[in-house]
Amino acid sequence: MRLNYKDLSKLNTFEERFRYLKLLSKVGVETFGFDRYINQRFYRSAEWKRVRDTVIMRDNGCDLGIKDRVIFGKVLIHHMNPIAVTDIDNCSDILLNPDYLITVSLLTHNAIHFGDENQLIRVPKERKPNDTCPWKKEV
Repeated sequence: MRLNYKDLSKLNTFEERFRYLKLLSKVGVETFGFDRYINQRFYRSAEWKRVRDTVIMRDNGCDLGIKDRVIFGKVLIHHMNPIAVTDIDNCSDILLNPDYLITVSLLTHNAIHFGDENQLIRVPKERKPNDTCPWKKEV
């Protein structure tokens, strides 16, 4: 099953989107190994830079495309489906198709790859009058 933006956008919360995308990879497992120069060359290409800008604009620079999750700091574009050397060699559709890409923060990107939801930034709960005073709580 290929993950795509159309299906992801049906999920309303950040947590639901994260769970849809998480890969459960292991630290130290090679993806490109000695062929790392291939994906690095790809990420420097004019085609990649164009589609990257398109995806950032589509997602309004927000983490996982969630409004009010503006990314402060480094903005990354995540391939929703892991890529391999053969995808680059064969110019696979998942490389440059915005429907298979999403804007993420570095923290979210790492959490997606390593499946650790505890790394994610949590939005604070909305405070209400007397919410910390047990004898003055509204019933």
